[in-house]
Amino acid sequence: MPFTDLKLHPDLLKGLRELGFTRPTPIQADAIPPALEGRDVLACAMTGSGKTAAFLLPILHRLIGKGRGTTRALVLTPTRELAAQVLEDLNDLAVHTPITGAAIFGGVGMGPQEHAFRSGVDVIVATPGRLLDHFKAPYAKLNGLEYLVLDEADRMLDMGFLPQIRRVLRHIPARRQTLFFSATIPPPIAELSREMLRHPFAINIERESAPAVGITQAVYPVPQHLKAALFTTLVERGEMRQALVFTRTKHRADRLAKHLIKEGVKAERIHGNRSQSQRTEVLAGFKSGKYKVLVATDIAARGIDVEALGHVVNFDVPAAPEDYIHRVGRTGRAEMTGDAFTFVSPEEEGDLRGIERAIGKRLPRVIIPDFDYKAVPETKLEVPRGERIAAIRAKKAEDRARGKAKAERRAVAGSRSSGTGSRGHAPQRAPASRPSALARPAATPPPATSGFGRRVRQPDRRGH
Repeated sequence: MPFTDLKLHPDLLKGLRELGFTRPTPIQADAIPPALEGRDVLACAMTGSGKTAAFLLPILHRLIGKGRGTTRALVLTPTRELAAQVLEDLNDLAVHTPITGAAIFGGVGMGPQEHAFRSGVDVIVATPGRLLDHFKAPYAKLNGLEYLVLDEADRMLDMGFLPQIRRVLRHIPARRQTLFFSATIPPPIAELSREMLRHPFAINIERESAPAVGITQAVYPVPQHLKAALFTTLVERGEMRQALVFTRTKHRADRLAKHLIKEGVKAERIHGNRSQSQRTEVLAGFKSGKYKVLVATDIAARGIDVEALGHVVNFDVPAAPEDYIHRVGRTGRAEMTGDAFTFVSPEEEGDLRGIERAIGKRLPRVIIPDFDYKAVPETKLEVPRGERIAAIRAKKAEDRARGKAKAERRAVAGSRSSGTGSRGHAPQRAPASRPSALARPAATPPPATSGFGRRVRQPDRRGH
């Protein structure tokens, strides 16, 4: 079925043709018709299935021809990167329409975002926390809202955003159309959907979670301390044109990126400790091909949408099967193909078995014939927990000893200046009849002022 059968506005069809899209994906074909009719939609849609266009196209269609100056649609996303990606897709799809949009998320200044509220952009794409920050101000009103989208609802749950989402709902009209998208529907998400939706059109609600079709999955058994060496070997052999690599912690992401750069691989990393400007630059560099490898943590990787991304590598096995599905969904997007490799150490076999049970199949194991699985690595990616704790305790003990010694030196210096002289005799007092000028109290100086009176410290004007 071509997009023309969905009866979308000609300006949207023109934008789709220019983007090279002629046929909708299954989730788009299922979700767009009921959304165009004004029905609430509850969709179980995997990462990479084309769900962004599935909710944007019907909203854009219904916004065309309406007056400007009022925000009518709100899209809630779990991360900054996903918010930025949704806005980018919106701008691409609406290129031939007058519809405007803005992204609202933390890590950047509030000023341009405040302007978006005041000017009444048509669509706001926001993370819950920053949106609630704006709701504290009188300018942030969404009384004219007609459409609400909750994207990646299960990730919102994982990140603890459900209380914030319920607070957001208090600031928007109860009468609205709601489109609810989630890769999985655990009980808390099912409960939230019942609160938000009215007689929704349900799509694929009963199907089991599984990676998108077209993703080739494989497992590489390897000792924990040799994972970096194995990955470097695969890159050097040219088996990966471009790869997104997931690590368990921010610390491991930093160490792996530094290791790859040392080995001559163009690599960068993205995680929650990096500033928004750094994350934006790194993501743009990865999309443009400047970096061959992007090392990421789960949360920061939301919104990474790279056309024809060939490889996703689970450097560490995710603890939850849902995280595995989200990770590997970064490749094989929009019915394309891709490879997903998972490095598994002996201590991670239990988590891998849980993933295999969830997806309903055993993943093939791959052994590199000429790789030395007994080698001793030159560097460690992560210091063992016991060593880290011992180092922290030693540092604290050193700080305490240094502070104690400093206090003792101050006490000795104080006793010398206020106590006895150099020969142990008390200092002589000036005669009573001739008081020393040094002993008389000095007049209290007036407070420092400028030509306009007392100086007043200006408040900090920085945003948060």
